[in-house]
Amino acid sequence: MTTAPSAQPDFDWDIFCCVVDNFGDIGVTWRLARQLAQEGYVPTHGSGTKAGHGPTHDSGTKVRLWVDDLASFARICPGLDPALDGQWIEGIYVQRWHDTVPPNIVPARVVIEAFACELPAPFVQAMAEQSPPPCWINLEYLSAEAWVEDCHGLASPQRVGKLSLNKYFFFPGFTPRTGGLLCEQGLIAAREQWQQDEAGLAAYWASLGLPPQAENELRISLFTYESAALGTLVQSWSQGATPITLLLPLGRSLRDVLTGAGLANTIPTAQAGDLLHSGHLTIKLLPMTDQAGYDRLLWSCDLNLVRGEDSFVRAQWAARPFLWHIYPQDDLAHIAKLDDFLDHYLADLPPQAAQWLRAFNQALNHGQDVRELWAQWPQFGTIWQQHARSWSQKLLADGDLVTRLVKFLESRI
Repeated sequence: MTTAPSAQPDFDWDIFCCVVDNFGDIGVTWRLARQLAQEGYVPTHGSGTKAGHGPTHDSGTKVRLWVDDLASFARICPGLDPALDGQWIEGIYVQRWHDTVPPNIVPARVVIEAFACELPAPFVQAMAEQSPPPCWINLEYLSAEAWVEDCHGLASPQRVGKLSLNKYFFFPGFTPRTGGLLCEQGLIAAREQWQQDEAGLAAYWASLGLPPQAENELRISLFTYESAALGTLVQSWSQGATPITLLLPLGRSLRDVLTGAGLANTIPTAQAGDLLHSGHLTIKLLPMTDQAGYDRLLWSCDLNLVRGEDSFVRAQWAARPFLWHIYPQDDLAHIAKLDDFLDHYLADLPPQAAQWLRAFNQALNHGQDVRELWAQWPQFGTIWQQHARSWSQKLLADGDLVTRLVKFLESRI
């Protein structure tokens, strides 16, 4: 008696995302899905021919992205219709993720479980019954903690009834022994072209309703969580001698920023497009933008305050100074994670600059007064700018996340 062959996968990659913090998780998985589709990585089974072994490049790569909160997703993907259960967006099939899955579902060749979201039981069962089974990847949160190197790539056997599967842990990170960071092909070249195009930058500022940047002016973007530190920072900007334009996407930091600027009376009516003034500070309120638009904002500013994981990584590719407001945890575990990152990031800076920048990041995350720290920007701003560019180059020395993921899969498919 022979067993009937399993149905062949319609998709090369399945990516599951549970939206936890509005935009962070979906931001990362949407970037990953687009890079896999656009750069054409096709995982294939077989070992008889070179072309049939491991991931290959193919413009017809098919990626399915499962998302449980399409309304949040639509905020960074304007073409998405949150009312539809399934739709093609930018060559990727977006599937609403319910507790159940469509009948007769066929898992893709590689299944990525983003950030330990729990896959639907019927889907896991379908994975176990598939021959050969998909390669199951648990894409973890980005971390600079030392233990990540030891856990990266480890297999975790999973029992599914009488069947079994291996789930592999894949950790993004900052060292050669981790999974690296998401960075699509052509991103750095596009950034370089953008930052060197003065006429293009002037046109960009005009599109936001702003004049070209003055010679002695700073332009700063701010996309953080709530923090009492923001009030003191904005107060410094308002009362200082340097003209500063703050680009502020509407979000959780709005109240702290406007209160610190002495503009609390504008909070109830604040809306995208508003241009507010306080001393030497101009605040331009921006709507939420798509990911390409946010990259251009980061590339254009002299300093970026960012949060979470996705904007944090994109700020590093911007090759500009940035402060990181890490996702807060009740037991202050996030502070230790911040320190672990800063150990890497500050390693090549002169001690005095490194000490200042560590203190600045710590104060922001502890909600402390940062006025004295900001006063040292003229002393350290230039060396920070130079460091930001060299750091961006250093991160890509061993390849981006997708390159490392494909290499990891070659020995397991």
